[in-house]
Order: sequence, then C-alpha cells, then structure tokens
Amino acid sequence: MQYSEAPPPSSLVGLVHCFWELKTITDLPEDFHYHALPDACVNILFNQIETDIAGVTALRTKAEVLNLGKSFHYVGIQFYPGVWQGKTEEIVDRYVGTPYLGSLPLIQVSEKIKDMDFNRKLPALSDLVQWFLKEELVKHNALTEEILTQLDQIHTVADMARLTEFSPRQLQRKLKQITGFSPHDFLKVLRVQQSFRRHYLELYADQSHYVHSFRKVTGYTPAKYIAKFDV
Repeated sequence: MQYSEAPPPSSLVGLVHCFWELKTITDLPEDFHYHALPDACVNILFNQIETDIAGVTALRTKAEVLNLGKSFHYVGIQFYPGVWQGKTEEIVDRYVGTPYLGSLPLIQVSEKIKDMDFNRKLPALSDLVQWFLKEELVKHNALTEEILTQLDQIHTVADMARLTEFSPRQLQRKLKQITGFSPHDFLKVLRVQQSFRRHYLELYADQSHYVHSFRKVTGYTPAKYIAKFDV
C-alpha cells in the first residue's frame, strides 16, 4: 500500500491543504479498514479504479471505519476548513461507494487522470480547483484562517471568540454555518489532530483531559489507538 501527498501550487495556498493519493500496489490478503479521523476539512474524492465513483466528503465529529477492500486506488483534494462553498446536502460523511450523480465535473476529471502517475495528476487537480474558484464553489475563509493561524493561543472557546473578535454567540452561528462544527467541536477535533505531532501537555490541561478528548473523537484511548493502527 502506498500513500502520497503534495502541497498545492502557490496560487492555491490557503484554499487547498494538500493533494493526496492512497492505493494498493498489489492485492492485500485481507480487506483494509481505514480509520478516518475528523479534521473539519472537505475532500473531493476520486476512485481511480471505478471512475464513476466520486464525491464531496467530510467527516463530522467522530471517526469512521471505512472498509476499502483488498484493492483500491483513491485520489483527493483536501480543502481547509470553511473553504468549500458548494451545496451542503451533497457532502457525504460516510464511505463513498456509489456513482456520482451531481453536477460537478468529477467523473470527467477522474477519467482524465486515471492512467497518470500521481505527480502528473496534480496539474489537472489544480485546474479543477481553479474551476471551483471561478464557479464560487471555494473561497478563502478569513475566520477559519485566523483560527488556524492562532491555534496555539486558543485554549477555550472564549479565547477563540476573543481572538477572532466575535461574541461567543456570533462565533457559534458563523462557524457552524461555514464548517458544520460548533466552536467546541471544531477546537476538539483540531486538538486531536495536533496531538499526533506534539506532546499532549502542550495541548491539554492534563492527561485525563487528553485521554477523554482523544477517545471521544477516535473511539480509542491514545495507547490503544497507537497500538492498533501503528501510528
């Protein structure tokens, strides 16, 4: 199995977090169960084996286990939180396994890039993002950019409101509208994501708080998660 990731070109910085690819090199002996964690991002997903399968995906506040089978090839565009402006009813929060029936040109792009290696797919994926920009389906989001930029200074929802110059009520309404997350849940999932790269005491008041928050999002204690998924 192989995972690849690439940053966006400079013109798309602040919109796209990364382009990514996850695929099997040979058939696996058993089905692969991917443990997907919420991160408040929206992904455009392409199935490169069955190119009519595609979609706009985003997890909510809890992890999901996705059975990808023994052979798979997925490519995606991951947008920063709050960037996607498309129809919320089109966003899927579960495994995508059916043909795409929406109006976006996802199948056309998937067919175009199917036989390319990952690096050669990138210009076509960037062109799709530019098309999204033209159609006003993505745009820079000042609120979420501010939160992500100042995340180290945000320990509570009150901190988030103060640094973004919103009242707690305004922040609740605005953030829920643009990300689908309450400020509390948004901070919770971002903290768990950070905990994979930093010591938990930099992010949480104590070990008990860390374990409780981590288990709430992932379904596991940190120790069990690391042992099970070889993080």
